[in-house]
Amino acid sequence: MSTTYSIRFASNPKDIDAYDTERLREEFLIPDLFKTGQINLVYTHYDRFIIGGVQPGNTALKLETIPPLKAEHFLDRRELGVINIGQKGVVTVDGKEYTVDYKEALYIGKGAKEVSFSKSGQEQPLFYLNSAPAHHSYPTKVITKKDSQVVELGSLQTSNHRTIRKLIVNDILETCQLQMGMTELEEGSVWNTMPPHIHDRRMETYLYFDLPEDQVVCHFLGEPDNTRHIWLHNQQAVLSPPWSIHAGSGTSNYTFIWGMAGENLDYGDMEGCKQTELR
Repeated sequence: MSTTYSIRFASNPKDIDAYDTERLREEFLIPDLFKTGQINLVYTHYDRFIIGGVQPGNTALKLETIPPLKAEHFLDRRELGVINIGQKGVVTVDGKEYTVDYKEALYIGKGAKEVSFSKSGQEQPLFYLNSAPAHHSYPTKVITKKDSQVVELGSLQTSNHRTIRKLIVNDILETCQLQMGMTELEEGSVWNTMPPHIHDRRMETYLYFDLPEDQVVCHFLGEPDNTRHIWLHNQQAVLSPPWSIHAGSGTSNYTFIWGMAGENLDYGDMEGCKQTELR
């Protein structure tokens, strides 16, 4: 079986007062998503969100259902977002092949029966997966860079000049609750999502990549007046509960993928936090 999974339970914001470094990492860090010839999934109790990584070998990898879903097929009651952070690859959905290039996305709607991931020739794709419960079936669709909504924010003066590419959002295609995109920091900038915010009606995940192997990112989480931090390396992910800020600063510039699910699809549904009031 090429599909493996683990489970993460939701946490109370008061609990992290007692967490040491290892416990923080155990609860929120997802360190090893990409392994050759495997589909690795993390099923979370935050909005029943699933995070995954797929690194195809010489044969296609089939996305299999996992016991927590209590379903015959993975997407019987779910939708799936895929973003490729490697070389060009192929995702096959119920017999139809979709080519997904670097930093492109694929949305797969509820009800698809068979999904598999494979290489395109000798190129090595790395497929990052986000999945959320779904109540309706929407069409499968590739979203390229030119299809994305682009927003430029920040400045070099504040070390947070960044380009946000909205890929799987309701302004581009219909989804039930899944939202995904990526933020690319310009050279010389290291801060993302600063000043930070929280959105109590949605959870979020970050996957950090495009980070040199000898560089790191410090991810900040917790309530605005009670923050904690976790150090991450390239191609590692982190969970952000609805009650938590989510911001990071790297020792170089990088890219991160944000994925969200929850009560609504409004990208701007958030509460800003003044950086001068962080504790």
